[in-house]
Amino acid sequence: MARPVSLLYRLYERRLLRELDRSVPVPRHVGVITDGNRRWAKEFGATTADGHRAGAEKIVEFLGWCDEIDVDIVTLYVLSKENLARSAEEVEVLIEIISDLVEKIAALKGVRVQLVGDLEILPPGLRARLEAATSAGDCQMRVNVAVGYGGRQEIVNAVKSLLRLRTDEGTDLETIISELSPQQISEHLYTKGQPDPDLIIRSSGEQRLSGFLMWQSAYSEFYFCEAYWPDFRRTDFLRAVRDYGLRQRRFGK
Repeated sequence: MARPVSLLYRLYERRLLRELDRSVPVPRHVGVITDGNRRWAKEFGATTADGHRAGAEKIVEFLGWCDEIDVDIVTLYVLSKENLARSAEEVEVLIEIISDLVEKIAALKGVRVQLVGDLEILPPGLRARLEAATSAGDCQMRVNVAVGYGGRQEIVNAVKSLLRLRTDEGTDLETIISELSPQQISEHLYTKGQPDPDLIIRSSGEQRLSGFLMWQSAYSEFYFCEAYWPDFRRTDFLRAVRDYGLRQRRFGK
């Protein structure tokens, strides 16, 4: 149901790609908040389920664009903790769509899937299917799928994990406090061992993070696009990457 890409857009995409090939640096790690599925469905007179399915199809397409320009890591904000509080009917549909989506991503050549989120709060059936789709070993691109995710909860869980580790080692509380550092907390996040996102993209015109990668995004660049996620085009992605590459990144004020 996505709108056709015109010849003009194809020519514009080629121009953007030439610019990237020449001098524009490409982000190593891209995060994306795939927002607007429900509003897209409403505008088209489709069901909410149709909107989520169109969004899932766009994610697979999006990963192809990332692979095309050699992005190493993609983190997808697919299901927040708050999403699980929606109607039972919508959650049931989301579970099926997300399960199918992750299995499709895992089947892509050169892709490694990692789940990021509080898996304990997921419905058992969803968790089992998602964990079965995760993979290990060498890959061309790592895809983090954020499910049951909340940014504040991730930080809380990281601190709990760190405290548990240090106390199990026999370290006293005062020493733990005096030695506590951002690096220690980073080592207990869902994305531990990975570079922080260079670029975070959000579709649908909303200009907020909604708790996405709150710790990791401290120095990320942000790009907000008006298009609903199912309508997000390759042109929009290449614009975001070009915009990122033309910025002068400052790791401070």
